[in-house]
Amino acid sequence: MSAFGWKLKGDGRAIPEGEVVAPGERLSWPRTIGLGAQHVFAMFGATFVFPIIMGLNPQYAVMMSGFATIMFLLIVGGHIPSYLGTSASLVGAVTAIRAHEGATSADVTGGFLIAGALLALVGVIVHFAGGGVVAKVLPPAVTGGVVMLIGFNLAPVVASAYWPKDQWTAVLVMVFVTVFAVAVKGFWSRIAIFLGLIFGVLVSWLFDAVFGGISQTAADGTVTKALRLNFSSVSSAHWFGFPTDITTASGTLTGPHLPVFSITAILLVVPGVIALIAENTGHVKAVAEMTGENLDPYLGRGFIGDGVATAIAGFIGASPTTTYAENIGVMAATKVYSTAAYYVAAIVAILFGFSPKFGAAISSVPPGVLGGITVILYGMIGLLGAKIWVENGVNFGAPQNLVPLSAGIIIGVGNVSIKFTDNFEISGIALGTIVVIVMYHLSRWIAPHLRKEELAHGKAYAGGAAINAGDVYEDGQQVPSNRGQDVEPDLK
Repeated sequence: MSAFGWKLKGDGRAIPEGEVVAPGERLSWPRTIGLGAQHVFAMFGATFVFPIIMGLNPQYAVMMSGFATIMFLLIVGGHIPSYLGTSASLVGAVTAIRAHEGATSADVTGGFLIAGALLALVGVIVHFAGGGVVAKVLPPAVTGGVVMLIGFNLAPVVASAYWPKDQWTAVLVMVFVTVFAVAVKGFWSRIAIFLGLIFGVLVSWLFDAVFGGISQTAADGTVTKALRLNFSSVSSAHWFGFPTDITTASGTLTGPHLPVFSITAILLVVPGVIALIAENTGHVKAVAEMTGENLDPYLGRGFIGDGVATAIAGFIGASPTTTYAENIGVMAATKVYSTAAYYVAAIVAILFGFSPKFGAAISSVPPGVLGGITVILYGMIGLLGAKIWVENGVNFGAPQNLVPLSAGIIIGVGNVSIKFTDNFEISGIALGTIVVIVMYHLSRWIAPHLRKEELAHGKAYAGGAAINAGDVYEDGQQVPSNRGQDVEPDLK
């Protein structure tokens, strides 16, 4: 398949009944540009919210998402139509890194570079040895547990950093996003986060006009009143220019910089790589079922594409990336899988990334709005772990699954720590992940009879560590996969 040699589908205006627009095809350019705009809206909300949470420039992240998407499409040869937005899988690691005294954004992005390199390395292994190698180390039970502890570990961030600053705005935004995502069908439900941001900004403006500002506590303990919305930085920002540091009421959102490597940061980002593997595998499987193409031979290249993009992002001081379920939802709704639409979306994102005024505007999102959105997004990360378990039929009646996962999840969510020296300890997500992986495999090694009983019960797994990475076999009969029928706006 040529990277840019798209074949016009039919007359370019309408899709024939019962057919789809394949990755190597396209509609007319005006319609393709319109579809590209839909993909921009679909990825936009989470792509700039997560960098703000991580203390990084969201304008830079949007720009990087465009470059990352183009790199990904070239590496996979156009076989896997996907958009790469900012990943949520490393948000927990960033929170833990910044909690260490003296940690900076350079330590954070150094961790991103290592995470991307590890994901690319996994991709090389999968490409040449097959996905079964990864599946043996990271079966669905382990992957689901790690993803769950990553998501639920973030609960205190919402409770302490965003929600208390403007609780009623947070409540209204949470209700709006929930209702819109559930009650509205089609494309509009895919951009519920983006619409929630707009709604939250309008609510903040109204509350400022009616009730006045909210209390803010400075680092020295001084309490002052400030409006929820402050667009002073927007008026002074240039229309065109490169991303730089952005100063907000909550702190500095760091722009381009070179990474710094620390053992602490590296240990904290490794669990996020497991979540990235799960995300990418699930999304490749979803695209495969929608397009009707066998994409297993390109799974390794998908890992490499995302890994290279994340590593480069870390090197230049930007946010990590991953394939986006929201954009898969757009494809499911439109039946257009053309990579041409993704190139259009990527170019639009890059152009936005060259506008400091755009960066200043999206950096002005009030904390109450972030509180209402993150309470949903963080919970969705955690529940994605449960989704992996359910779709792969993980048996929690088996103690070799139940016991090690229980211990690891509580350690990760509760930020339990083991202190080795005065200067080195492992805690939270990193320690929980180690416990899940090591104790899971130890349990199966010391009690092989339990594994035999589990298989005799009627279920075995085909596939790897993923969101429904393979089909389930029950009593010798293949149970059809439901992947692709449920492409709700889940984890980024």
